[in-house]
Amino acid sequence: MSGAAPMRLRVPRLLRAPAAALALGWTLLLGAADFDYALQPRRIADDTWVLTGRNEDFTLANGGNIVNTAFIVTADGVVVIDSGPSRRYGEQLRQAIAQVTDRPIRLVLNTHHHPDHILGNQAFPADTLAALAGTADGIHTEGGAFNDNMYRLVGDWMAGTEVVTPARRLPSGIQEIGGHRLEFIALDGHTGADLAVLDRSTGVLFAGDLVFHDRSPTTPHARLPAWNAALDRLQASGFRVLVPGHGPVAGDAGPIRQTRAWLAWLDGTLRSAAEDGLDMNEVMALPIPAEFRRLAVVETEYRRSVGQLYPAYEQAALHRPRRSGP
Repeated sequence: MSGAAPMRLRVPRLLRAPAAALALGWTLLLGAADFDYALQPRRIADDTWVLTGRNEDFTLANGGNIVNTAFIVTADGVVVIDSGPSRRYGEQLRQAIAQVTDRPIRLVLNTHHHPDHILGNQAFPADTLAALAGTADGIHTEGGAFNDNMYRLVGDWMAGTEVVTPARRLPSGIQEIGGHRLEFIALDGHTGADLAVLDRSTGVLFAGDLVFHDRSPTTPHARLPAWNAALDRLQASGFRVLVPGHGPVAGDAGPIRQTRAWLAWLDGTLRSAAEDGLDMNEVMALPIPAEFRRLAVVETEYRRSVGQLYPAYEQAALHRPRRSGP
């Protein structure tokens, strides 16, 4: 690039390498030069809008927009559920909200600490950001690494994005906000701290990444027994409309059953493989049942889950007492 004017790209120093330059080049070739997420709020209940992300993995083409975000317009201001994968997304989410209402942002909730749900925090007033204590701790400790990795995955869609940890610690229980009775349900299983929000005024349940719909779940921080218990709690909550963290909105518990079925198969498969002494490569090569093959990103997420979870299953099998002889 000698002799040419320098490109003003806000990327971390560790990404100033050929791979990052190639990624940014592909961004332009894919038509992302304007970095427009084309966010379109869809009304799903009284005062309630959802912005549905793509059922994909992170790519340069989608800019990280694989997540569902949402907002509720209350008499006291707007409650936002998750802020998206980048500063740009957060800013465009605010613009999308402004198309619906001129009421101020009252509360921005992070359902858990994964990057596609929290890296838009920077676009919102700091005093509106709130999360469970465990989520805030996760953002503080892992947010920087998540942010760096997102730069690698989606290039300059992330320009200017910095990690902002919510200062407000959200207690569980019901809060009345502007005529909406919001129940904040503190759970875990997908991560160490997972927030679900049930609007008892409309029956809409915002499940975060405890529920995936038509997409295979991600498991980097998963504890499957706790996750299953959380699903039981959500299914019994009395919701009427279900907003999963990823995938289409539903009017029944189908996405909960689908998520539970995947976790049960994954748990059983990894447990049996460990007891049979299979190595990790052999486990990754196991066939995925037909009922799950239609899930988006299923082969990729299965391999990731094996890498993330299988070592613990191997350790458990090694330490399991052997049966004594007859």
